[in-house]
Amino acid sequence: MASVFVTRRLPGRAVAMLEEAGHRVEVWPGELPPPPDELARALAGAEAAIVLLTDRIDAHLLAGATKLKVVANVAVGYDNIDVEAAAARGVWVTNTPGVLHETTADFTFTLLLAGARRVTVSERAARAGGWKTWSPTAFLGSDVHGATLGIVGMGQIGTAVARRARGFAMRILYTSRTRKLEIEAELGLEWRPLETLLAEADFVTLHVPLTPETRGLIGADALRRMKPGAYLVNTARGPLVDHQALVEALRSGHLGGAALDVTDPEPLPLDHPLWSFENVVITPHIASASERTRARMAEMAAANVLAVLAGREPPNAVARPQGSRKRT
Repeated sequence: MASVFVTRRLPGRAVAMLEEAGHRVEVWPGELPPPPDELARALAGAEAAIVLLTDRIDAHLLAGATKLKVVANVAVGYDNIDVEAAAARGVWVTNTPGVLHETTADFTFTLLLAGARRVTVSERAARAGGWKTWSPTAFLGSDVHGATLGIVGMGQIGTAVARRARGFAMRILYTSRTRKLEIEAELGLEWRPLETLLAEADFVTLHVPLTPETRGLIGADALRRMKPGAYLVNTARGPLVDHQALVEALRSGHLGGAALDVTDPEPLPLDHPLWSFENVVITPHIASASERTRARMAEMAAANVLAVLAGREPPNAVARPQGSRKRT
């Protein structure tokens, strides 16, 4: 029997899966993430941990987690974990790929449409009594059908977004580290360097991981390159975008608006100037938040933990202990 620490209550059967296998499970009961000292305390006695993107698993914390065998992240991205430090200490790191891309693509289009058609600002106005009559000039937005969409990152989520864009008869541009010739042929995509994509797209949506190279990818220079009146959509990671530069681009009127499911920091302080723009939609990092998808993510994390505790290689490893060999 192993000790497993779970940093938040999870949907689905993840905890039950662990308990049915005979493991002892401690679930952090709070709505907020466990404070660093509580996280360190819990991991010091745990052999496995299921964590969220809000939990920073760094080298210092790992140094005190001498029994730990696996950190299972309930996310595709794992920028919250020092994977090199984990590998050096013999700890597996896993993620949950291939589960949330369709749900996230749905929400990406939700944000794109909400921003373009001024859904949130008009709904707030109606609730406040501002709906007096039908008006030919009220809440005019931008058409999505037939517009040009620029997708930054053509992984599973970017591809799923492109499939939805075809239903809106959009011209679809994309940029990625490597060209996706099969997907280009299938979906009628056009590859562009980032600078060219920004200049041509009416809507730009971000789907790249957060790495040292992509941090601040959309800064002042990139925003200046964007087409006047264009919209920026981000459902990936907040630090991809320089928020101060975004504020300036919005204040100047250069951008048509922005729709952000992720911010830097999270949550975004209520006095942040981004909240003051009517043409900005901000949601609390919920792109993958359907009941089925979040349950599948949690259960996948549990399956990764169960594999390691049983002495097997986990199905979704992103970092393996140093010296271990990959099984073929």
